Amino acid sequence: QVQLVESGGDLVQPGGSLRLSCLASGLTMNHYAIGWFRQAPRKAREEISCISSSGRNTYYPDSVKGRFTITRDDAKRTVYLQMDRLKPEDTAIYYCAASGVGCQYQYIYWGLGTQVTVSS
Repeated sequence: QVQLVESGGDLVQPGGSLRLSCLASGLTMNHYAIGWFRQAPRKAREEISCISSSGRNTYYPDSVKGRFTITRDDAKRTVYLQMDRLKPEDTAIYYCAASGVGCQYQYIYWGLGTQVTVSS
């Protein structure tokens, strides 16, 4: 059974940093691209980062580019999202998901999410 478990969400002040983790089990890590998504109240879900199965390619939308960094450690079955210079508008539930096709395509496995709150 495939499971993705996010962790690392917390309350942080504006300008602060957090590192989220996505621990995967039940799948062959290097066969899957892993994406991070977020959903704030009353807003659509947004893909905010992705890393290819090889780790060579990454994706960031303009809203987080230069502030967020995605990495993967397949030996630890974990994908990380380093978030720096956080803003109140980054407040959301953050999810990771796995795609056997590639970044931004057909995510088939999802975690349950971790809450990130950016507030003073």
